[in-house]
Amino acid sequence: MRFADITGNENVVKALVGMADSGHVPHAIMMYENDGGGALPIALAFISYLNCRERHDGDSCGQCAHCNQNSKLIFPDVRFTFPITSGSKVSGEVKNLTCDDYAPYWKELVLANPYFLESELSSALGIEKKSGVIAVAEGKAIMQKLSLSSVTDGYRCIVIWLPEKMNQQTANMLLKSIEEPAGKTVFILITHQPEAVLQTISSRCLPIRIIPVERERAESESVAEMQGLVEDLFENMISRDYLGTLEVGEALAAMESREKQKAFCTFVGDSLRKIFMIQQGMDEIAGIPPASEAFYRNAAGRCSKTFCRRAIEMINRTSLLLERNVAQKILFCNLVSRMYKCIV
Repeated sequence: MRFADITGNENVVKALVGMADSGHVPHAIMMYENDGGGALPIALAFISYLNCRERHDGDSCGQCAHCNQNSKLIFPDVRFTFPITSGSKVSGEVKNLTCDDYAPYWKELVLANPYFLESELSSALGIEKKSGVIAVAEGKAIMQKLSLSSVTDGYRCIVIWLPEKMNQQTANMLLKSIEEPAGKTVFILITHQPEAVLQTISSRCLPIRIIPVERERAESESVAEMQGLVEDLFENMISRDYLGTLEVGEALAAMESREKQKAFCTFVGDSLRKIFMIQQGMDEIAGIPPASEAFYRNAAGRCSKTFCRRAIEMINRTSLLLERNVAQKILFCNLVSRMYKCIV
């Protein structure tokens, strides 16, 4: 992956190139993206640029041995960490599993489509009906990686996809390394919910917002379905149709999997952030798809100024309780009822 392969986020790319060229590379970066929003391709291009021996004109060469290894996700000084659990493809006790056990499935998915959704990774790993976690065994594997000398004498990079799935014990284990890593070591965290990342971790990172870029998949059936549910929910709440609001809650509870329900929570959370940004006069960085602009502007004008903050807290709690296997019907009926009460 090269910067030339990246569409959009020109300012982010320019900043990353400047960091590498100046030698002032942050020890930890946290990229905040929408689900499938393109942070991973940018991270991969940055890693290639950092380690390319023949980089020029603000990009890696794409041909040297390091670029070749990075393009195949086999560069020895990079480790990819992501939420896992036991499933149909890898069995065993969760406490003993690491991302090494799932590496072939991760590589296959990333090489096929680095813009994958969270639900697509769950399917690729065979854990679509379970909640993944970044647990102690993976934390130990990262520490083991960091204890070894660099193989290539380049940058050692630890990419943590969805650090919000990291438990407290793992975070405590990694905290010192994230805050003060050995020379030429970079942590790149990619999150969909920055507010859910443990504060002790996020406070040590340079935050970078990845603005979503319109792609063909943005018009996919899955995204269209999510957008339709969000618009139905808001229309019923704003028009004070409580029965209609409950019917949307029923539809959410009837989704075929908890992973899809969590994907909806992520989607509506991002919708709330867009509405909040419009209310704060930050339209230009809200990342609003043109096809949905009328909806977001209408909602921003009709929702109370405190609604988005309160609703995001409700969404985050619902997502957490989904992972704890609380009954979906109770969760979503309660969620939409509470949102209904405070939207205006």
